[in-house]
This record gives sequence, structure tokens and C-alpha cells, in this order.
Amino acid sequence: MLLADDVTWRLGAIGHPAPPHNQPGEERRGRGSADSCPVLIVEDDADLREMMAQLLTLEGFSTAAVANGREALAYLRSNAAPDVILLDLMMPVMDGWEFRRQQQRDSDMAGVPVIVLSALDQPRAADVEADAFLKKPLDFDRLLELIRRYCH
Repeated sequence: MLLADDVTWRLGAIGHPAPPHNQPGEERRGRGSADSCPVLIVEDDADLREMMAQLLTLEGFSTAAVANGREALAYLRSNAAPDVILLDLMMPVMDGWEFRRQQQRDSDMAGVPVIVLSALDQPRAADVEADAFLKKPLDFDRLLELIRRYCH
């Protein structure tokens, strides 16, 4: 099982800084997978958001990262839809539950699969109607497995 400390070590052990993740509106081709499987990270914890973006970039995914649900909706309205969204639930400005309700109401973005990442137990997060759930602290091997499941 790959945990956050292992990811930090892996990122630091490479000998050079990881390439920066995409900012909204940017496109980046990662190594490996077809079109890099675009992933949108919606997480208010800046350190975790950056760590996930760097890990996914190193694994060949194209990433964009935002800090809350409102930013995620804005991103989705102005960019091509990602293959999957990684969604924290407890965030300021707009939480994951409200983001998910608004996402499901919009036919252009409703079909994008959502993987919930939360410290809450799965039954407390069940009403978000996510495609998958991963409890924090994250098992990054499991996260990568879930993301690959939704890559087109």
C-alpha cells in the first residue's frame, strides 16, 4: 500500500522536481497512456492537492487541480471534460455534496465519473452518489487503480 509519506519520498527521490500540474485552461501530455487520461482534482488541502497532481503527472496522467466545488464547476464549464473527477467532500466555498448536485443537473458534465476522497466513513458520504469512494488517508495504489478504471 502506497501512502502519502511514500509518495513524498518518491517525488523527492527522483532527483529533479516533478513537472508542474496543469492549471485550469492548460493542456499537458503525460508519458504513457493515451491522451494522458485527464483528471480533475477538487481538494481544498493545498499540500494534498499538489501531491496528488504531482503523483498523477509522474504516472502519465494529465491533471488540473482546483480548491473547491465552485472552482471545479467553472473549470468544467470552460474546458474539455476530464475522464474522471477526484472530489473531496468537506471544502469551503462549495462543498463536494453541492458540487455533485450541480454537476448532475448539467447534462454537459453529469456523465463525468466522480471518485470521492474523504475522511468521512462511506455511509456518511453515500448521498453524494459517487462512482467510487476512497477513504483518507489515501492508499495511492488504490487511487491509481480507480483512476485507470475510468480512463477512456
